[in-house]
Amino acid sequence: MIELTAIEKRFGEAVILRDISLKFAEGSVTALVGPSGGGKSTLLRCINLLEPPNSGRVVIGDAAADFVPGKRQPWSTIQALRRQTGMVFQNFQLFPHRTAIENVMEGLLVVEKWPREKARRQAEELLAKVGMAEKADAWPANLSGGQQQRVAIARALAPSPRVLLCDEPTSALDPELSAEVVEVLSTLAREGTTMVMATHDLRLASKVASAAVFLEAGRVVETGPAAEIFRNPREERTRQFVSSINAAQTV
Repeated sequence: MIELTAIEKRFGEAVILRDISLKFAEGSVTALVGPSGGGKSTLLRCINLLEPPNSGRVVIGDAAADFVPGKRQPWSTIQALRRQTGMVFQNFQLFPHRTAIENVMEGLLVVEKWPREKARRQAEELLAKVGMAEKADAWPANLSGGQQQRVAIARALAPSPRVLLCDEPTSALDPELSAEVVEVLSTLAREGTTMVMATHDLRLASKVASAAVFLEAGRVVETGPAAEIFRNPREERTRQFVSSINAAQTV
């Protein structure tokens, strides 16, 4: 499904990702965990080329791109990879001048060039899926954070991407609103939606993810089944991190 090979990402002289090679199977849910600044969000953005890698190879389904320092990718290659993904951002990123249903329809109308009625039917189905059917005509300013994030998830799912990328989907929410989003993501996971999520919320990760990757200083420290990573990690650094996060989240 997704294969990353020898990915490196730099911002000036700073190396953010170093020699990242990972595979994400179709239907899997993978949590990217680790300390702040470890490269989780940058890795997500490299998958859909919001941040193109400086070197390495990205494969999603039948689309692939090889990155070489100093060489730019053709726009057609970037589009082919991006069309395979949907992105859920930490701070929702809804259009404030569009209603909930218009936010979901926007990409289908503007990018995919769907007829309006077809786009509206798709948007209605997805809003119902995330429990937001009754708020279809609401403005983002009149929605809670959890409701806005559920609309954002529906928008990301609208073009039927192969993989859903979630960047800290619950970090801007209080625990009660976070639970709404966790439930939606859990339902998607049970339905077989392929997801890669960057998160500090081990409760979210342990409930939704089947696999986990621990990143620190732009390197992969440990990978494995989520249950093993969170309960009995092999690496000492992973144990330290999991223990500290568990302690913080039980306070």
